[in-house]
Amino acid sequence: MKAILMAAGVGSRISRAVDKPKSALEIGNTTIIAHTADMLNRNGIDVNVVIGFMEDYVCKVLSGKKVRFFRNPFYRATNSIASLWFARELIDGKEDIILANADVFWEQPILDTVMSEERDAMMLGDVSRAETGDYFFRTSDDKITAYGKELKREERNTEYVGISKISKGFSLTFKERLEALIKKERYGLWWEDVLYEHLNETPIYVRDVNGKFWAEVDYIEDYERIKDYIREKRPDLMI
Repeated sequence: MKAILMAAGVGSRISRAVDKPKSALEIGNTTIIAHTADMLNRNGIDVNVVIGFMEDYVCKVLSGKKVRFFRNPFYRATNSIASLWFARELIDGKEDIILANADVFWEQPILDTVMSEERDAMMLGDVSRAETGDYFFRTSDDKITAYGKELKREERNTEYVGISKISKGFSLTFKERLEALIKKERYGLWWEDVLYEHLNETPIYVRDVNGKFWAEVDYIEDYERIKDYIREKRPDLMI
């Protein structure tokens, strides 16, 4: 299995509060992205990171780890679909692929959920965050029927975690759809739009991780929530 971590973006909502990429923020004795890379490596998963903004800093915090880097030099003018395109050689039909935002803190119970998934396209959601989250889904029979930041409360029932999985059997079709959008110069899309644009052809399933701790760092409050969790639940990371 392979993992592609998206770490090229600027993170404009939090950049005025911190002086480094949000994926490289310290949590105890490590950083968010290094914690993820270590977890994936322990599970025998090849780790690949797409870099751009402050790329030298991200490379530094991952120094010595088993990680391969890809570069999106146009990170200020593009979105994550371009970052994934620069790593497209990894999508070869031979292995399942985990796609994750590098600024998400997650742990083994969530990875276990991802690794157990066998369907073509799966995204993680958290039903407990449908009230106050950032990006939402409406699901029916565990399948996405609507998505977006602007979904009204009555139209949504889960928040997107920022972690997904593409099966190896579906990955070449997924790659063709990715390349088709890039050919149309739709560089401003999120990588997830590769799935959303074909929702009627390929259902996107959602696995709920309600009750398992995770946090994506969009605001400084998200970062503080991770640090509070580390102090309370993971004192081993404080050593």
